[in-house]
Amino acid sequence: MIKSIPVSRPQLGEEELAAVREVFESHWLGMGAKTKEFEDAISNFLGEKPSSQVIATNTGTTALHLALEALGIRQGDEVILPSLTFAATVQVVTALGATPVFCDAEEDTLNMDVADTARCVTARTKAIIPVHYRGQPCAMEKILDLAKKHHFRVVEDAAHAFGSIYAGKKIGSFGDVTCFSFDPIKNITCGEGGAVTTRDPALAERLRCKRILGIDKDTWSRYRNERSWFYDVTEQGFRYHLSNINAAIGLVQLKKFDAMNNRKIAIAKKYDQAFGKISGLRLLTTHYEGLALFTYIIRVLNNQRDALMGFLKERGVESGIHYIPAHHFSYFKPFANRSLPATEKLYAEILTLPLFPEMGEEEVGRVIKALEEWGRKQMT
Repeated sequence: MIKSIPVSRPQLGEEELAAVREVFESHWLGMGAKTKEFEDAISNFLGEKPSSQVIATNTGTTALHLALEALGIRQGDEVILPSLTFAATVQVVTALGATPVFCDAEEDTLNMDVADTARCVTARTKAIIPVHYRGQPCAMEKILDLAKKHHFRVVEDAAHAFGSIYAGKKIGSFGDVTCFSFDPIKNITCGEGGAVTTRDPALAERLRCKRILGIDKDTWSRYRNERSWFYDVTEQGFRYHLSNINAAIGLVQLKKFDAMNNRKIAIAKKYDQAFGKISGLRLLTTHYEGLALFTYIIRVLNNQRDALMGFLKERGVESGIHYIPAHHFSYFKPFANRSLPATEKLYAEILTLPLFPEMGEEEVGRVIKALEEWGRKQMT
């Protein structure tokens, strides 16, 4: 039986195991020195001076929730975001009692349509969440101009875009707040993890406090002081911090980032060359320079997407749909009060194909061969 090629798979090895073993031997498994080292490493990676302040969290979802909560988003506020995103982006808005307002997507990039976003703005708009789909940055200059004009905050969902560059700067080094995910299949992984970045020192301090139950000093810091038992709780907080174990994995992954991303880009370019010639498929617009590519997505025309999924599965090639638009889910339907024609069209067409750093040439060839075979069948 042919072994199936998964859509994604993390690249992990002995280096990550050694890093975790070091933490085990230290007996300090929770948030500590490795967490701080990881935060500093990300800040250095982002590169812009003055450096962004980094607050590591236990997931990308909690990073988004922490950011919105720290910015004061609450019941009655509206937050604009694309419907074409993972459910987590919407859940963090509804968790605060705020109202998600869904904007449409660009057909060629899958990113939020800024013109439609502008039509969503009301007196209740307090924030916007651009999602950098596939790692391809949104039109941030236009988005930041819109936010400045209407006085609302920008919280970038960069779960896909760790390492991507926009206008000469890495995503996470400009704007109000940026949130990353380091889950098992992201551009780097901590096993599970995330981070919030901001260049606002006061906001960063509030995020750090809220990340650990509103306590004014984390455990690691307390045990380095004489009165180690004493702390204060100064505001509402959450248990959202990143552990030393997860940070240790992330530190190793960070060193591998360039090699992993370069391999994914090389595979994607081979896909482009092959799939651009296949009738019934449409490639997305992708600017590879400065891109940290998360997934490879094509559009399948003429209502053939689901048929192609089945065809590929029979040949040992897994595929997926990223994502079901949020306004299709039962819990979010009460907020679906706008027409989103591009999103609906894209939902019927988008298909995610296998892409991960350890894909061998044989696996890449199998994916291409399967798509080419499907293309020939469409011609007969």
